[in-house]
Amino acid sequence: MKAGDAEHRLAAALGRIPSGIFVVTARRGSAATGMLASWVQQCSFQPPRLTLAVKPQRPVAAWLSLGDRFTLNILEASQTDMVAHFGKGFALADDAFHGVNLRERDDGAPVLAEALAFLDCRVVQRVPAGDHDLVIADLEAGDLIGDGQPMIHVRKNGMHY
Repeated sequence: MKAGDAEHRLAAALGRIPSGIFVVTARRGSAATGMLASWVQQCSFQPPRLTLAVKPQRPVAAWLSLGDRFTLNILEASQTDMVAHFGKGFALADDAFHGVNLRERDDGAPVLAEALAFLDCRVVQRVPAGDHDLVIADLEAGDLIGDGQPMIHVRKNGMHY
């Protein structure tokens, strides 16, 4: 087998690991932003905890340091409009929520009103992991908002989104 064939086969196999599609939202004072994420996984029962992989160059990564809070919005399978909206990426100064319905909250990061569910998270650790950082977060609160199935994504090539 040629080296190129082996790399192609590895990429194809890696891409078959399914992942959810989420919108991570964060707030700093009156500023708020959001980003599309797919590498999220529960990693602990006690305490309830998850991991989020994020490229350090993403603007929102600056708001995901030790002690920072963020919200994981779990998308419903039909919410392709949210994928298109948040998939384009936002600078921290951009209005990431223009035209997006949000749930009113006293504190915390924005919650998408039409999300399937949300989890409020607090960063407890951030570890470099290749070209991404692994953000480890405790779950502080959460709720179901809608009814349906979560959005799942399977890539054809595991070497890029």
